[in-house]
Amino acid sequence: MEMIVIALFCGCLLCCLLFQASILWALTAGLCLFLFYGRKQNCSWKQLAGMILSGIRTIKNIMLVFVLIGMLTALWRASGTIPVIICYAARLIRPQIFILMAFLLNCMVSVLTGTAFGTAATMGVTCMMMAQAMQVNPVLAGGAVLSGIYFGDRCSPVSTSALLVSELTGTDIFVNIRNMCRTALVPFLLLCIGYAAAGFFTRGAESGTQVEAVFAREFRLHWLALLPAVVIFLLSVLRINVKKAMLASILLAALLCTALQGIDILEIGKLLVFGYHAGDAELAAMLNGGGIASMCKVAAIVCISSSYAGIFKGTGLLEGAKQGIARLSGRITPYGAILCTSVLSAMVACNQTLTIILVDQLCRKLEPEHSRFAVELEDSAVVIAPLIPWSIASAAPLAAIGAPQASLMAAGFLYLLPAWRLGTELISSSQRTAACGSDRIKRV
Repeated sequence: MEMIVIALFCGCLLCCLLFQASILWALTAGLCLFLFYGRKQNCSWKQLAGMILSGIRTIKNIMLVFVLIGMLTALWRASGTIPVIICYAARLIRPQIFILMAFLLNCMVSVLTGTAFGTAATMGVTCMMMAQAMQVNPVLAGGAVLSGIYFGDRCSPVSTSALLVSELTGTDIFVNIRNMCRTALVPFLLLCIGYAAAGFFTRGAESGTQVEAVFAREFRLHWLALLPAVVIFLLSVLRINVKKAMLASILLAALLCTALQGIDILEIGKLLVFGYHAGDAELAAMLNGGGIASMCKVAAIVCISSSYAGIFKGTGLLEGAKQGIARLSGRITPYGAILCTSVLSAMVACNQTLTIILVDQLCRKLEPEHSRFAVELEDSAVVIAPLIPWSIASAAPLAAIGAPQASLMAAGFLYLLPAWRLGTELISSSQRTAACGSDRIKRV
C-alpha cells in the first residue's frame, strides 16, 4: 500500500513536469493521497488534521521570515542597493578572471540576500550578459553562477533553506553557519583554483555591455545605497536575531527609497506588497521582483510540504524506507546514507524544500547530535536538489539567466562539497574501525 501511494505521488510530480504545470498541483494531489492513506490506516479526520497542524507548526517562524524576505528584496531593488552592488562588481570583471569572479560575485549577493532565485535574476543575469559580450563559454559561466547562488542559499542567515533546516532540527542558525563554513572551506578553495585555471583558457574580449548605464536610467547610483546590505551583514556577524536584522535593513532601505531615489511614501507600501517593477524593459528583465506577493508560492510549497512531515510521522508511511536507510548507514556512514537519500528524495520531490523535509523525516535518527545532523542536511539535501535537471531548483535559475542545461556539469560547488564530505566521513570511519581493531588485539 505504501509503495502504491508513493508511486502515485511520483506520477503526479512527473505529470506536472511534463506539462510544465505548477508543482503546487502535484503537492496538493500528494496531500490528498497521503490523507487517503491515513484514512486506510484507521486515522480519523481529526487525527489527520492534527498531524497536518503539527507539521506546519514546525515552520511557523519561517512564514514571518518569508514576509520579511519579500519586503527586503523589493526595497533593496527600489533603493538601489542591488543595482549598486552589481555596478561596482561589474567594474572588477575581466575575461581572464571572469569565471572566478562570476562565482565569487554570485556568492556575495546570495549570502547578502539569502535567495538563489533572486541572485540568479539579478547578478546571475548580469554575469551571463557580460559572458555573452566577452565571448566566454556559456556552460562555464552558467556553472559558476549556479555554484555561487547556492553557496549563499546554503549558508546565508536570511536563507529560507538554512532557516528551514534550523527549524526542523531545533538548532541555532548561527552555529549551523559556522559549521557550514568549516565543511565548505576546502571545496570552496578547490573550486576557486579550478575556476581561476579555467580563466587561462578564456580568450574573450572586454565587455561592451554598459551595465551601469542601464541602471543609471532609473536609479541614483550612490554608495549610500550599500548601507542596507552592510547593516544586515554586520548584525548577522554580531548574531543579532535574523528577523530583527532584516527589519533594520528594511527600514533603512525604505528611508533610502525616499531620500535617495525620490520614491513617494505611498509607493513604498505598494512596493512592499507587489515588489519592484521597472519602467524600462531592459532593466525590468534584470531587476523586477520581490514583494510579499512573490513569496506566496514559496510559502505555499513549504506549508504543504511541511504538512507531509506530520502525516508521515503519524501514519508511519516511511517506516519501511527508514529501516533500509539505517542498514545502509552502517555500511557507508550516516552521512553516506543521508547523501543517497537526498539524491533519491530530490529526484522525486523536484524541489529543494520537500527534499529537505523528506530527508529530515527519513534520516533524523541516524545522527543523534542535532547540530551535526543540521550540517549534514545542508551538505546533502540543500546542494543535491539543484543538481537534478528536472528540479525547479536548477531549471528555474538556468532559465532565468539563459544558460544551457549543460551548465549543471560545471556547477562545481554542488559536486565538490558532498564529495569532500563523503570522502572525509569514509576516511574517519575507516580510522575508527582500525583503532577499535587495534584495541581488541592489545587486550588479547
